[in-house]
Amino acid sequence: MTDALDRFRAAVSREDPKLDLAEAALLIALDDYPDLDTRACLAEIEKLGRTLHTRLPADFSPLHRVIALNRYLFVELGFQANADDYYDPANNLLNVVLERRTGIPITLSILYLEIGRRIGLRLQGVSFPGHFLVKLPTAEGDLILDPYSKGKSLSESDLRRRLGELAHDIDPAQLPLQPFLAAVPKREILARMLRNLKGIHLQRNALPRALSMMNRILIVAPDAAHEWRDRGLVFERLDCFRAAVTDLETYLELDPGAEDSKEVLQRIADLRLASARLH
Repeated sequence: MTDALDRFRAAVSREDPKLDLAEAALLIALDDYPDLDTRACLAEIEKLGRTLHTRLPADFSPLHRVIALNRYLFVELGFQANADDYYDPANNLLNVVLERRTGIPITLSILYLEIGRRIGLRLQGVSFPGHFLVKLPTAEGDLILDPYSKGKSLSESDLRRRLGELAHDIDPAQLPLQPFLAAVPKREILARMLRNLKGIHLQRNALPRALSMMNRILIVAPDAAHEWRDRGLVFERLDCFRAAVTDLETYLELDPGAEDSKEVLQRIADLRLASARLH
């Protein structure tokens, strides 16, 4: 377990442009697949990209490359959305997605980004609310693509409709779209993937597995105050009182004006008392 965490830490320690997104995503799976051959998985992704690249004329436009990518991934190779078992944690493991050829928005988008990069597309991840997307900047504007829907191009009305489905009390026509369509760094893509797994494991009360994901989240997003609080609360439930105190104190240091600061301070006091009683 420690070796898996150390390998993940090393992989994401590089500057974002040099960070290998596919490798880091594969390393998340080591807790479940300790014997996983990540190099073989990376070689498979490389082969997929190289195969498609050799088919494309050098003068193919970005739009034609997107069309070819969609046909290759979703028609020829048969990658598809796993709508029937969306909350299966394996949908967030890139090695399983490669094997099953089914996934959810975040993992299908990572694969889309990786294959797209290998055929010369400058694709970017978009952490759109509720549903991860991909965009391709062009001279005519950004092309917003949904790998979960077989690379479908989304119009402004499509995007506003999706926002409206998430925020019923807000008129989506009044919301500016651009803040929701900003390109995100690779670490944020990994954090979103890890938060999916964290949420699933917490929902299933699988605390050690949730903790493992939280450890990785805090590697890629160490300034995310609420993540320190959440891990502290899990440590408390696991009776790791000193670790819980440390994390909750870090939470308040990062966000001293937190709305729940009084409750957290009381919790810290209770945990210190509980820890003292154990000795």
